[in-house]
Amino acid sequence: MPTQREVNEAEIRRLIDKLVEGLQGKDVDVLQQLYATDIVSFDIEPPLQHVGIEAKLKNWAPVFGFFENVTYEVRDLTLTVGDDLAFGHAFGRLSGTLKNGTTSSGMWVRGTFCFRKIDGTWLIVHDQVSVPLDIRSGRGVVDLEP
Repeated sequence: MPTQREVNEAEIRRLIDKLVEGLQGKDVDVLQQLYATDIVSFDIEPPLQHVGIEAKLKNWAPVFGFFENVTYEVRDLTLTVGDDLAFGHAFGRLSGTLKNGTTSSGMWVRGTFCFRKIDGTWLIVHDQVSVPLDIRSGRGVVDLEP
């Protein structure tokens, strides 16, 4: 019989699977179900933070408008899970076919997630996406692979 921690971890992994499905389907309704209403997101695109579900979902709109088909891959997801709070980190890559027909292999980013069980459901309450920084040039390094 699985422990509660194992059950919680399996639920969070299913949440990440739904996130991937929502991104690949460009389905804002699916994504909205995965985030807490008061999420704080430190995403790749400005500003420094996006606060609230509407800001988080608005941040995905340009991505969905830019791509005809979206592929999203999560690699090396590692989770630490408690009773009602969990965090994890992984590598993610957004790629696909652009509206102009060009295929983009995307770039790998680092992602960190914080999850909270709210009313019995695990939700993403914080996420952060980043790329390494080349200190000398002041530019992000986007050609690395896990």
